[in-house]
Amino acid sequence: MKSKLSLSEFRIRLKTNTEIGSLKVKLSTFRLFPKFGGTKPFYGLFDDNSFRLTLNSELSSTIFVLKGKYKVVGNVLKLDYVVEPNSKLQSIWMEYFPIVLIVAINLFFLFFGKGLRRASTIVNLFLLFITFYSRWKENRKKKKLEKKFIRIFEITE
Repeated sequence: MKSKLSLSEFRIRLKTNTEIGSLKVKLSTFRLFPKFGGTKPFYGLFDDNSFRLTLNSELSSTIFVLKGKYKVVGNVLKLDYVVEPNSKLQSIWMEYFPIVLIVAINLFFLFFGKGLRRASTIVNLFLLFITFYSRWKENRKKKKLEKKFIRIFEITE
C-alpha cells in the first residue's frame, strides 16, 4: 500500500491522531478513564518505522489491532499493515464461547428442565441472535478500524 503523505506528514498524523499507551492495558479493564482533553481516534504505540494501533473508544473496545511497518521507497511512503486480533485468547473466546454457551444451556434444559421445552426454544433463538450479532459487530469494528486508518493516512493501493 502507498500513502499520499510524505514521511514527516505521516509521522505528524501518527502523533496527532494517536493516544500513546500499551494495547495490553487498553484492552483490559485497567484503563477505565481516558486522559483529559480531546479524544484521538487511535490508541497504541508507534516508532520510526512501525505502529500498533486500535480504536480509541472507552465504551466499545475492539479486539482488533492494526499492526504495520512503513518506509520510504523512491520518494513514496510504502505501508505494510494487517488488521488482526490482539491475542489468540480473545480470538478463541469470541469464536467459541457462544457455541459452548448454547451447548451448556441445551444440556441444562435436556437434563434439568423437562417441562421447559418452550423456554428452551426461546433461549436458543435468543442465544443464536446474540451469537450472530456479536460476530457481525466485531467484523464491523474491524472494517471501521481499517477505513478510519485509510482515511486519516490517505492510503491508496
